[in-house]
Amino acid sequence: MKSLATYFGIFSFLLLSFSCGNADDDVELDLDFGDGLGLGETVDDCLDFPESDLVLSIQEQYTTLPGKVSIFFKVSDTDGNPVSGLTADQFTIYEQGRNDECFNTISASESYARISPNSQIFNANTLLVLDLSNSVLSSSLDELKTASVSFVNNVMPTTTDESYKMAIYWFDGEDELHLLNDLTSVKQDLIDAINSISDDISDDPSTDLYGAVIKSTDIAEDLLEESIKEDIIGAASVVIFTDGTDQASRYTKDAALDKVDDASANISFFTIGLGTEIDTEVLSEIGKTYSVFAGNAEELENTFNDISLKISERANSFYLFEYCSPKRDGSGDNNLVIQVVDGNLQGAVQTKFSADGFTGGCE
Repeated sequence: MKSLATYFGIFSFLLLSFSCGNADDDVELDLDFGDGLGLGETVDDCLDFPESDLVLSIQEQYTTLPGKVSIFFKVSDTDGNPVSGLTADQFTIYEQGRNDECFNTISASESYARISPNSQIFNANTLLVLDLSNSVLSSSLDELKTASVSFVNNVMPTTTDESYKMAIYWFDGEDELHLLNDLTSVKQDLIDAINSISDDISDDPSTDLYGAVIKSTDIAEDLLEESIKEDIIGAASVVIFTDGTDQASRYTKDAALDKVDDASANISFFTIGLGTEIDTEVLSEIGKTYSVFAGNAEELENTFNDISLKISERANSFYLFEYCSPKRDGSGDNNLVIQVVDGNLQGAVQTKFSADGFTGGCE
């Protein structure tokens, strides 16, 4: 498998060659991780596909002898909403070799096409960031704890899976993002940490909301960098709860919003607001992926559940699609198109692979 660390380290100036027509006619495409088509490109016109409703963004691809092609991508609609729950029979494979005018359909059954577990090359981390300023501790702590436990139960898998981890942080008026529970895949550790929150946990009744946004984004970026070093593709979700506005004024609103806007495309931002003192416009800008608002503490659990559903959908919109190619050693580079159909929606992406060393059979 190609080193992801190498890809990410040079993506700002490296170009990767892909084919738009016959496999010998190459054009260049900027590497683009997590946004648009990622490592892929627009499908050749010879296939005459309709306009895409779905976007397949290639995150990584590699081959395994004797003849397996693996493509890791995420699927979203044209508005950026994740598409989860797709199965192998919804995908069609097309290959184009150097002797082909256009693409040939590859039988999914004969090629043993499958959606494989992606735990070896992908992880999803969630940062739950809670406002524990005085207004929360004095009026809605019990409801917040109940909602947070429900959130953990919904986001974390039923059985422990190292690919899915969560950390919990909290903030008040101090210039610090306090760690409540470090990143873990153990659901019960997170629940125990939430239940341990007491109304005297904070020493500063103010609210450093913008500082929490900036610091949690930095943590999420660090997690993605750590994944890259391990040749693993990472996605992160930052979920921020507050019942008010920034009062500490240590950081500006523009600094917080710039941090969110400039963050990696594989970081999603969610906000949950409570009560009448929040600034819904600002929270919507911070929670650019999705924002929800609760009018009172009794509605908190439902809003947390809404966010947990969105996070699960995003994590499950990443797919490792694998199949056994009929191409053999000596055929060189071959163009590949993967098309997905989901009800009335369809989308496709094009890339290429080398069949060097390919022989019959597939592991």
